Amino acid sequence: MQEIRNILVVMTPNQPEGLALKRAKLIAGVTQSRLHLLVCDKRGEYGQYLTDTAKELKEDGYDVTTQQAWNETFHETIIKAQQAENCGLVIKQHFPENPLKRALLTPDDWKLLRYCPCPVLITKTNRPWTQGSILAAVDVGNSSGEHRRLHASLISNAFEVASIAKATLHVFSAHPSPMLSASDPTFQLRETIEARYRQQCANFVKEFELDEEQMHIKEGPADVLIPEMAKELDAVVTVIGTVARTGLSGALIGNTAEVVLDAVETDVLVLKPDDVMKQLESQLQS
Repeated sequence: MQEIRNILVVMTPNQPEGLALKRAKLIAGVTQSRLHLLVCDKRGEYGQYLTDTAKELKEDGYDVTTQQAWNETFHETIIKAQQAENCGLVIKQHFPENPLKRALLTPDDWKLLRYCPCPVLITKTNRPWTQGSILAAVDVGNSSGEHRRLHASLISNAFEVASIAKATLHVFSAHPSPMLSASDPTFQLRETIEARYRQQCANFVKEFELDEEQMHIKEGPADVLIPEMAKELDAVVTVIGTVARTGLSGALIGNTAEVVLDAVETDVLVLKPDDVMKQLESQLQS
């Protein structure tokens, strides 16, 4: 987060709350990043709106550029601008989808999370970050190389968000319920599952130099428990990872990140492993 030099801010001129710009100003105030303001629209003319907004920001000391564009779809327009402007973070306000539209089409925010080759911050509330709680959701039970790299990125970025906001960091992991059909006897008894995950959490705390009271673990599905934990801690930001599942399985099942995005009442920072982001970038350049 501290290394970000360019932030893409998706502007929504017809919406009353500029939550994305509010968060961008907070982050840029610490990182000294340039703000690139993007309006995704091929019909209206928002040149004056962008000029006026940029003028106010520049008077406050921000480095600002602006753009209005449209390329086939909403998420493709954002990603093309992100690539062209070399932005290390995209910030967009979340607007609830019409239920019928959601049943027929993948929501724009979901597509952005799947295909954007850089971290995405989805803003959902007007609550101040300062002195709040930041929740980082991890899967300590998955020790694959990809997930270990993702965990390192999650914790690093969560620490930096907490530092920017002068907030308190909490880390959460869900563990599965017992399954009598599991081939591994460890996953057949609640006591052995919990003991195994608590040991893994203890190792995680030590590895990432956390305090024990910062680590939380509960039994059940992550997509249900993460929103519950965010509410319990009164979190203002939830930091989650995704391996960017695409294709038919992703469309039908949905990633945990996408389900959590709709369920939590916090802003959501979504990260991907470095190799996934590089793969997405190479696909965009091919």
